[in-house]
Amino acid sequence: MPSKEEHLAAAGRILIDLGFPRAQQNERSALCLLALLNLTPAKGWADAESPLMGITPIMDWARTYYDRDYAPNTRETFRRQTMHQFVEAGLALYNPDNPARPVNSPHAVYQISPEALSLLQAHGTSAWGEALNAYLATHGTLAAKYAKERDQALIPLKIAEGQEIALSPGDHSALIRDIVEQFAPRFAPGSELVYAGDTGDKWGYFNQELLERLGVAVDSHGKMPDVVLYYGKKGWLLLVEAVTSHGPVDGKRHAELAALFKDADAGLVYVTAFPDRATMGRYLGEIAWETEVWVADAPSHLIHFNGERFLGPYEGAEEG
Repeated sequence: MPSKEEHLAAAGRILIDLGFPRAQQNERSALCLLALLNLTPAKGWADAESPLMGITPIMDWARTYYDRDYAPNTRETFRRQTMHQFVEAGLALYNPDNPARPVNSPHAVYQISPEALSLLQAHGTSAWGEALNAYLATHGTLAAKYAKERDQALIPLKIAEGQEIALSPGDHSALIRDIVEQFAPRFAPGSELVYAGDTGDKWGYFNQELLERLGVAVDSHGKMPDVVLYYGKKGWLLLVEAVTSHGPVDGKRHAELAALFKDADAGLVYVTAFPDRATMGRYLGEIAWETEVWVADAPSHLIHFNGERFLGPYEGAEEG
């Protein structure tokens, strides 16, 4: 029976044979590969399997079977420095059971690709060399194939005529798309998209030059709203929060946004967007006064929280 160290060493050599960069040629990545194969020390490579596994289960598996105990705060290192590269290379699949699962979902899982499983089951046999060469010959094709499948789950967002970006899958991205494509044409026709966040990439779209022309300079540490629109006809900046699981523009968030955009050469309009009225109902008691509320399933309506204006900035107003 192979030892733990022999399996780890073999996994490390395989990652080198597969052409992974030095940053993935380490024990953490070897453990991830073994976990994706459920290759406990008692098993041979021919017994490799393909379970669905999340990051925390992979770390738990490494502790249980290989006595490697990683701190909980290294979870992102596993995800960003190993599993991301496995997926990009086509070695592992991301959410194959549900490609539309949001990227920030706690239920995200990985699985060894069928081609990689067949290859690795041949490790240690006379067929290994030929199988490895055949795999490497189609390696780029496989990576492109799986990348295309992942892209099919992305949510398209039209930001201008003939210009489109793709957001990570999930309800939050779908609501951001509705804000840009349904809310903006109705209540800020002709407005320009300045910023649209993405759960997979914080700066999903950012027209930094336009925002700086309006007097606002932000960096990656700024607490940007989910969507920023510039309504040039009125001289307004619409700051929109998309609420699917987190809070609306309440008093605290109103103050944060006011501070972030305090130098803007435009009036500030605060908007909370919900996918439906049931979601809105859970947050009614938190919404700040003198802000707007828009609900995607009733897109032609806007709810105004107090004040003398239906939609517009409040110069010098106190937040509610």
